[in-house]
Amino acid sequence: MQLPRVAIIGRPNVGKSSLFNALVGRRIAIVEPTSGVTRDRIAFDFECEGRWIELIDTGGMGIEETAKLSPKIEAQIRAAVAAAAVLVFVVDAQAGVTPLDDYVAGVVRRASTPCLLVANKVDARKHEALTSEIFSLGLGEPLPVSAARGRGLAQLRRAIAEAIPGDRLATEKPDEGLKLAVVGKRNVGKSTLINAMLREERLIVSDVPGTTRDSVDVRFERDGRRYTAIDTAGLRKRGKLDNAIEFFGVHRAQRSVRRCDVALFLLDAIVDITSVDKRICKYIVDEYKPCVVVVNKWDLAEGMKTGDYQRYLESRLKGLHFAPMLFVSALRRENLWPIVDVAESLYGQSRENVGTGRLNSALQKATAQRPPLGKGGKEGKIFYGTQIGVAPPHLVLFVNDPGLFAPDYRRFLVNYLREHVGFEEVPIRLSFRRRTGRRPYGRKEK
Repeated sequence: MQLPRVAIIGRPNVGKSSLFNALVGRRIAIVEPTSGVTRDRIAFDFECEGRWIELIDTGGMGIEETAKLSPKIEAQIRAAVAAAAVLVFVVDAQAGVTPLDDYVAGVVRRASTPCLLVANKVDARKHEALTSEIFSLGLGEPLPVSAARGRGLAQLRRAIAEAIPGDRLATEKPDEGLKLAVVGKRNVGKSTLINAMLREERLIVSDVPGTTRDSVDVRFERDGRRYTAIDTAGLRKRGKLDNAIEFFGVHRAQRSVRRCDVALFLLDAIVDITSVDKRICKYIVDEYKPCVVVVNKWDLAEGMKTGDYQRYLESRLKGLHFAPMLFVSALRRENLWPIVDVAESLYGQSRENVGTGRLNSALQKATAQRPPLGKGGKEGKIFYGTQIGVAPPHLVLFVNDPGLFAPDYRRFLVNYLREHVGFEEVPIRLSFRRRTGRRPYGRKEK
C-alpha cells in the first residue's frame, strides 16, 4: 500500500529541510544556510498522530542553480506536488512575503490539493505578529511554527493528519523490503542506475559533479517484492570536500551502507580504480555487508574482457574477492535486473544458519590441513565453534588463547569455512573467545 504523501514546498531558504527534520524527529535532510541544498526529493515514512505518511522534502522553487540543474530540480518539485495528498507550503515569517512566495502560491492554487500554509521562523512571541502579512497569499490562516525551536510542531502534525483524505489513511507502516545502498565515487552512474530500474526520472541525473548531495530512499516493486534503493552522494578524495554540504553527504553515504541489507558497489568500467574506490570498499568490508560489485558503462569498454577486468579488480580491491560481479550499462538499461536477483541471493545467504556439527567438522579439517601456530611456535587450539548470529553470519570459536591466531590464519579459516560450510559470496564475522578444559581438534586423550 502506498502511504499518503505530504510534500513540503516553498521558495529557497524558508526552512523546509529544517521543518522536515523537526517533524520526523531525525536529521534526515541536510540543513545549511546555503540556498539550493536540497535537489532530489527526500522522503521518509513516519507516524503522524497515529497515521503513517510519507513526508517529502523538496528543493526551493525558483532556485537559481546551474543552467543544467535548475530545470531538473523544478521537475522534481512538480512531481512531488502532483503525487501529494497534502501540501505544506512554508513561508519565512521574518522575511515576509516575496514574489517567489506569490509564485509558489500560484502553483498551489493550480494543484487543487489540500494545502496547509505554514509561517516558519516564528521563534518567539514577538514574531507572531509577522504572520499577518502571509494572509495576503489567499490560502487561509497560516500556522505559526519554529522548526529551529520546536514551536507549533504538535499543532502542525495534527493539522497534517486531519487534512489527509479519509480514503488515504494508513495505520500501519509498510514493509521497506530489501534495502539496497547504491554507493560509488562521483559520476559513476548511481542515480542513472536507479532511474533505469524505475523507468522514470526519480533522481536528478547530470554531468555536474556532486549532483546528488543527500541519501535518497526510493521504493519500487518487482514481482510483488518490495525494495528500497538508497541513492548516495558520490565520494571523492579526502581533503577535497568543498563545503559542509558535501561533508554531510559523505557521512550519510556511510550511514546508508550501515543500514542497508546489500550494498551495490558501482565502478566505472572506463576509469581506473582509485583511492576513493578502495575507501568505499573498506566501508563495505568493515560493516560486513553483502555486496554486488556492479561494473557500469561496460558498453564503453571496447575490447575489454570480463575475465581480465575481474582479475584487475581482485588485484586492486582487497576484501571483496568473494563478491559477485556484474557488468551493466545503466544508460542503455542493459543487464540491470540480474542485480536485484543477485542481491536477493546474497541476502538469503547472509541469513543462513550452519549446523554446529557441520561447522565443527569443517574446523577439524581446517586445523588438520594447517595447524594454527602462534608466537614462539606455541600452538593455538580450537575447542569448538558455533554460530551466534546472521546478517552477517557470526561464528564464534572457543580457543585456548585468541592471541595465538594471527590475522593471516584467521583469513585462512574464513576462506576455508566459506568454501566448506556455505556463505560462499557473503562476508563472515569470525570471533575468538578463550576457553579451557575441553579437548581441542586433532588431540586424542592418552
